[in-house]
Amino acid sequence: MPGGKRGLVAPQNTFLENIVRRSSESSFLLGNAQIVDWPVVYSNDGFCKLSGYHRADVMQKSSTCSFMYGELTDKKTIEKVRQTFDNYESNCFEVLLYKKNRTPVWFYMQIAPIRNEHEKVVLFLCTFKDITLFKQPIEDDSTKGWTKFARLTRALTNSRSVLQQLTPMNKTEVVHKHSRLAEVLQLGSDILPQYKQEAPKTPPHIILHYCAFKTTWDWVILILTFYTAIMVPYNVSFKTKQNNIAWLVLDSVVDVIFLVDIVLNFHTTFVGPGGEVISDPKLIRMNYLKTWFVIDLLSCLPYDIINAFENVDEGISSLFSSLKVVRLLRLGRVARKLDHYLEYGAAVLVLLVCVFGLVAHWLACIWYSIGDYEVIDEVTNTIQMDSWLYQLALSIGTPYRYNTSAGIWEGGPSKDSLYVSSLYFTMTSLTTIGFGNIAPTTDVEKMFSVAMMMVGSLLYATIFGNVTTIFQQMYANTNRYHEMLNNVRDFLKLYQVPKGLSERVMDYIVSTWSMSKGIDTEKVLSICPKDMRADICVHLNRKVFNEHPAFRLASDGCLRALAVEFQTIHCAPGDLIYHAGESVDALCFVVSGSLEVIQDDEVVAILDHLS
Repeated sequence: MPGGKRGLVAPQNTFLENIVRRSSESSFLLGNAQIVDWPVVYSNDGFCKLSGYHRADVMQKSSTCSFMYGELTDKKTIEKVRQTFDNYESNCFEVLLYKKNRTPVWFYMQIAPIRNEHEKVVLFLCTFKDITLFKQPIEDDSTKGWTKFARLTRALTNSRSVLQQLTPMNKTEVVHKHSRLAEVLQLGSDILPQYKQEAPKTPPHIILHYCAFKTTWDWVILILTFYTAIMVPYNVSFKTKQNNIAWLVLDSVVDVIFLVDIVLNFHTTFVGPGGEVISDPKLIRMNYLKTWFVIDLLSCLPYDIINAFENVDEGISSLFSSLKVVRLLRLGRVARKLDHYLEYGAAVLVLLVCVFGLVAHWLACIWYSIGDYEVIDEVTNTIQMDSWLYQLALSIGTPYRYNTSAGIWEGGPSKDSLYVSSLYFTMTSLTTIGFGNIAPTTDVEKMFSVAMMMVGSLLYATIFGNVTTIFQQMYANTNRYHEMLNNVRDFLKLYQVPKGLSERVMDYIVSTWSMSKGIDTEKVLSICPKDMRADICVHLNRKVFNEHPAFRLASDGCLRALAVEFQTIHCAPGDLIYHAGESVDALCFVVSGSLEVIQDDEVVAILDHLS
């Protein structure tokens, strides 16, 4: 800043910035070491409360606190304090000072010079601690003739009253209403924010569909539905009799949970056509019976327990195994619940990978079923040597053998090997790689492979197209940032802006972007309705409303009206905000950081967010 000018500027001293930020932790003054009598340029709230002076009363007075001297202040201590300032030294003293109401108080005063990068003392930091309780009782005009015990009692009483006066100052005086923005972490895509403004009154046995319990329960059902989507096709295709007790118990537990889910759905609210919450038990039952009841009922029948019995007819067992595929219809509910998360790029990427793997798993099960159906001709009871299962059995050394005594074919690869080989074939086909070591030979296998290639091409294009879009969205802000920087650099170069001013411009853009992350607040607020915009603005300016005394008695409606008019402005270090002589057409509040008031190249005051 040129000499002789005055103005308000954002400070560049990082150490000074840290001192101001910690202003609520102690009581201190900052004095200008470059001006005669070291005038105070900043006093924090702690010192104002301790001394009883307002900040305006303290500013520009001497940092030696001569305005707090009294008849009982020790003359020698006063001289030592002044010598410490004259010699730019660090020192500490126990000094008796007088508050604004002329009450004497013992202070432990510490003085420390602050040097700049040129090792020149520019500021004095003076910290204060009240040590009256640890000193002899003070004898003044009002306590003459009192006993020592009486004076000590009065000192303790005064200290207690000061604490009682300071305690309410820490409480937040501005009470705001709760934000009406709803939580996003809800599974139902039809949940509206209005529901959480006021919980509707429901009968005792009715559960709100957006409560914490129902949300957790829906996640459990979601995980079990994915488990079903994986295990049902495998069990149906590979005809696995659930003789394994552990798997049988697990599947039975899943069936019981699905059954409990049906019971809960008969007692869970839903969203009506008009956006209202329906809590009438009769309407809830009718709605569930018309929508998901049949599918949920078929999905929770204990097919695995029925198939576990050895004396069950093979045809009935196959029928029940086929009916288990009905459980896959529950994925429709999963898609509806996951619709809430499609706006997040990472969630979409994970979901696409899961869908790709799930489709490959289903196609692998179908591919094995085709081979298992064609490998043995049931009419002639002969092996089909052109089947992919027969070729696989020969390649891995586990060929099929005919048991003449039983009249059946035995041997062949294990089920684990068959599943891995089937999944390998479907994955290579879906990803258009296809090594050819497992290839279709029969007409049915070729037809299925053609259909699988068509599905694979669609999945491949969809997934990689979405992946490209997701990565573009992830780096969209970064690309916009670099494009803006390039435009600014070209502008500065074209118009030959001086180097110092160019650096200020670049610093401002970089620091502003780091604060806002490239988000246009005005554009976002313009999307919201008036009521919601006011709520958001109150939240954004809550620090000013909570900490500044001017808003302590303001009503909620007044705060909402003011918040909409507030504008947030970011200033880079060293920016000059107001020149001396300029007309001020706005009222500014410091939210974070601090400002310096400069006169004749000297700092005469420092303003922070509490100023």
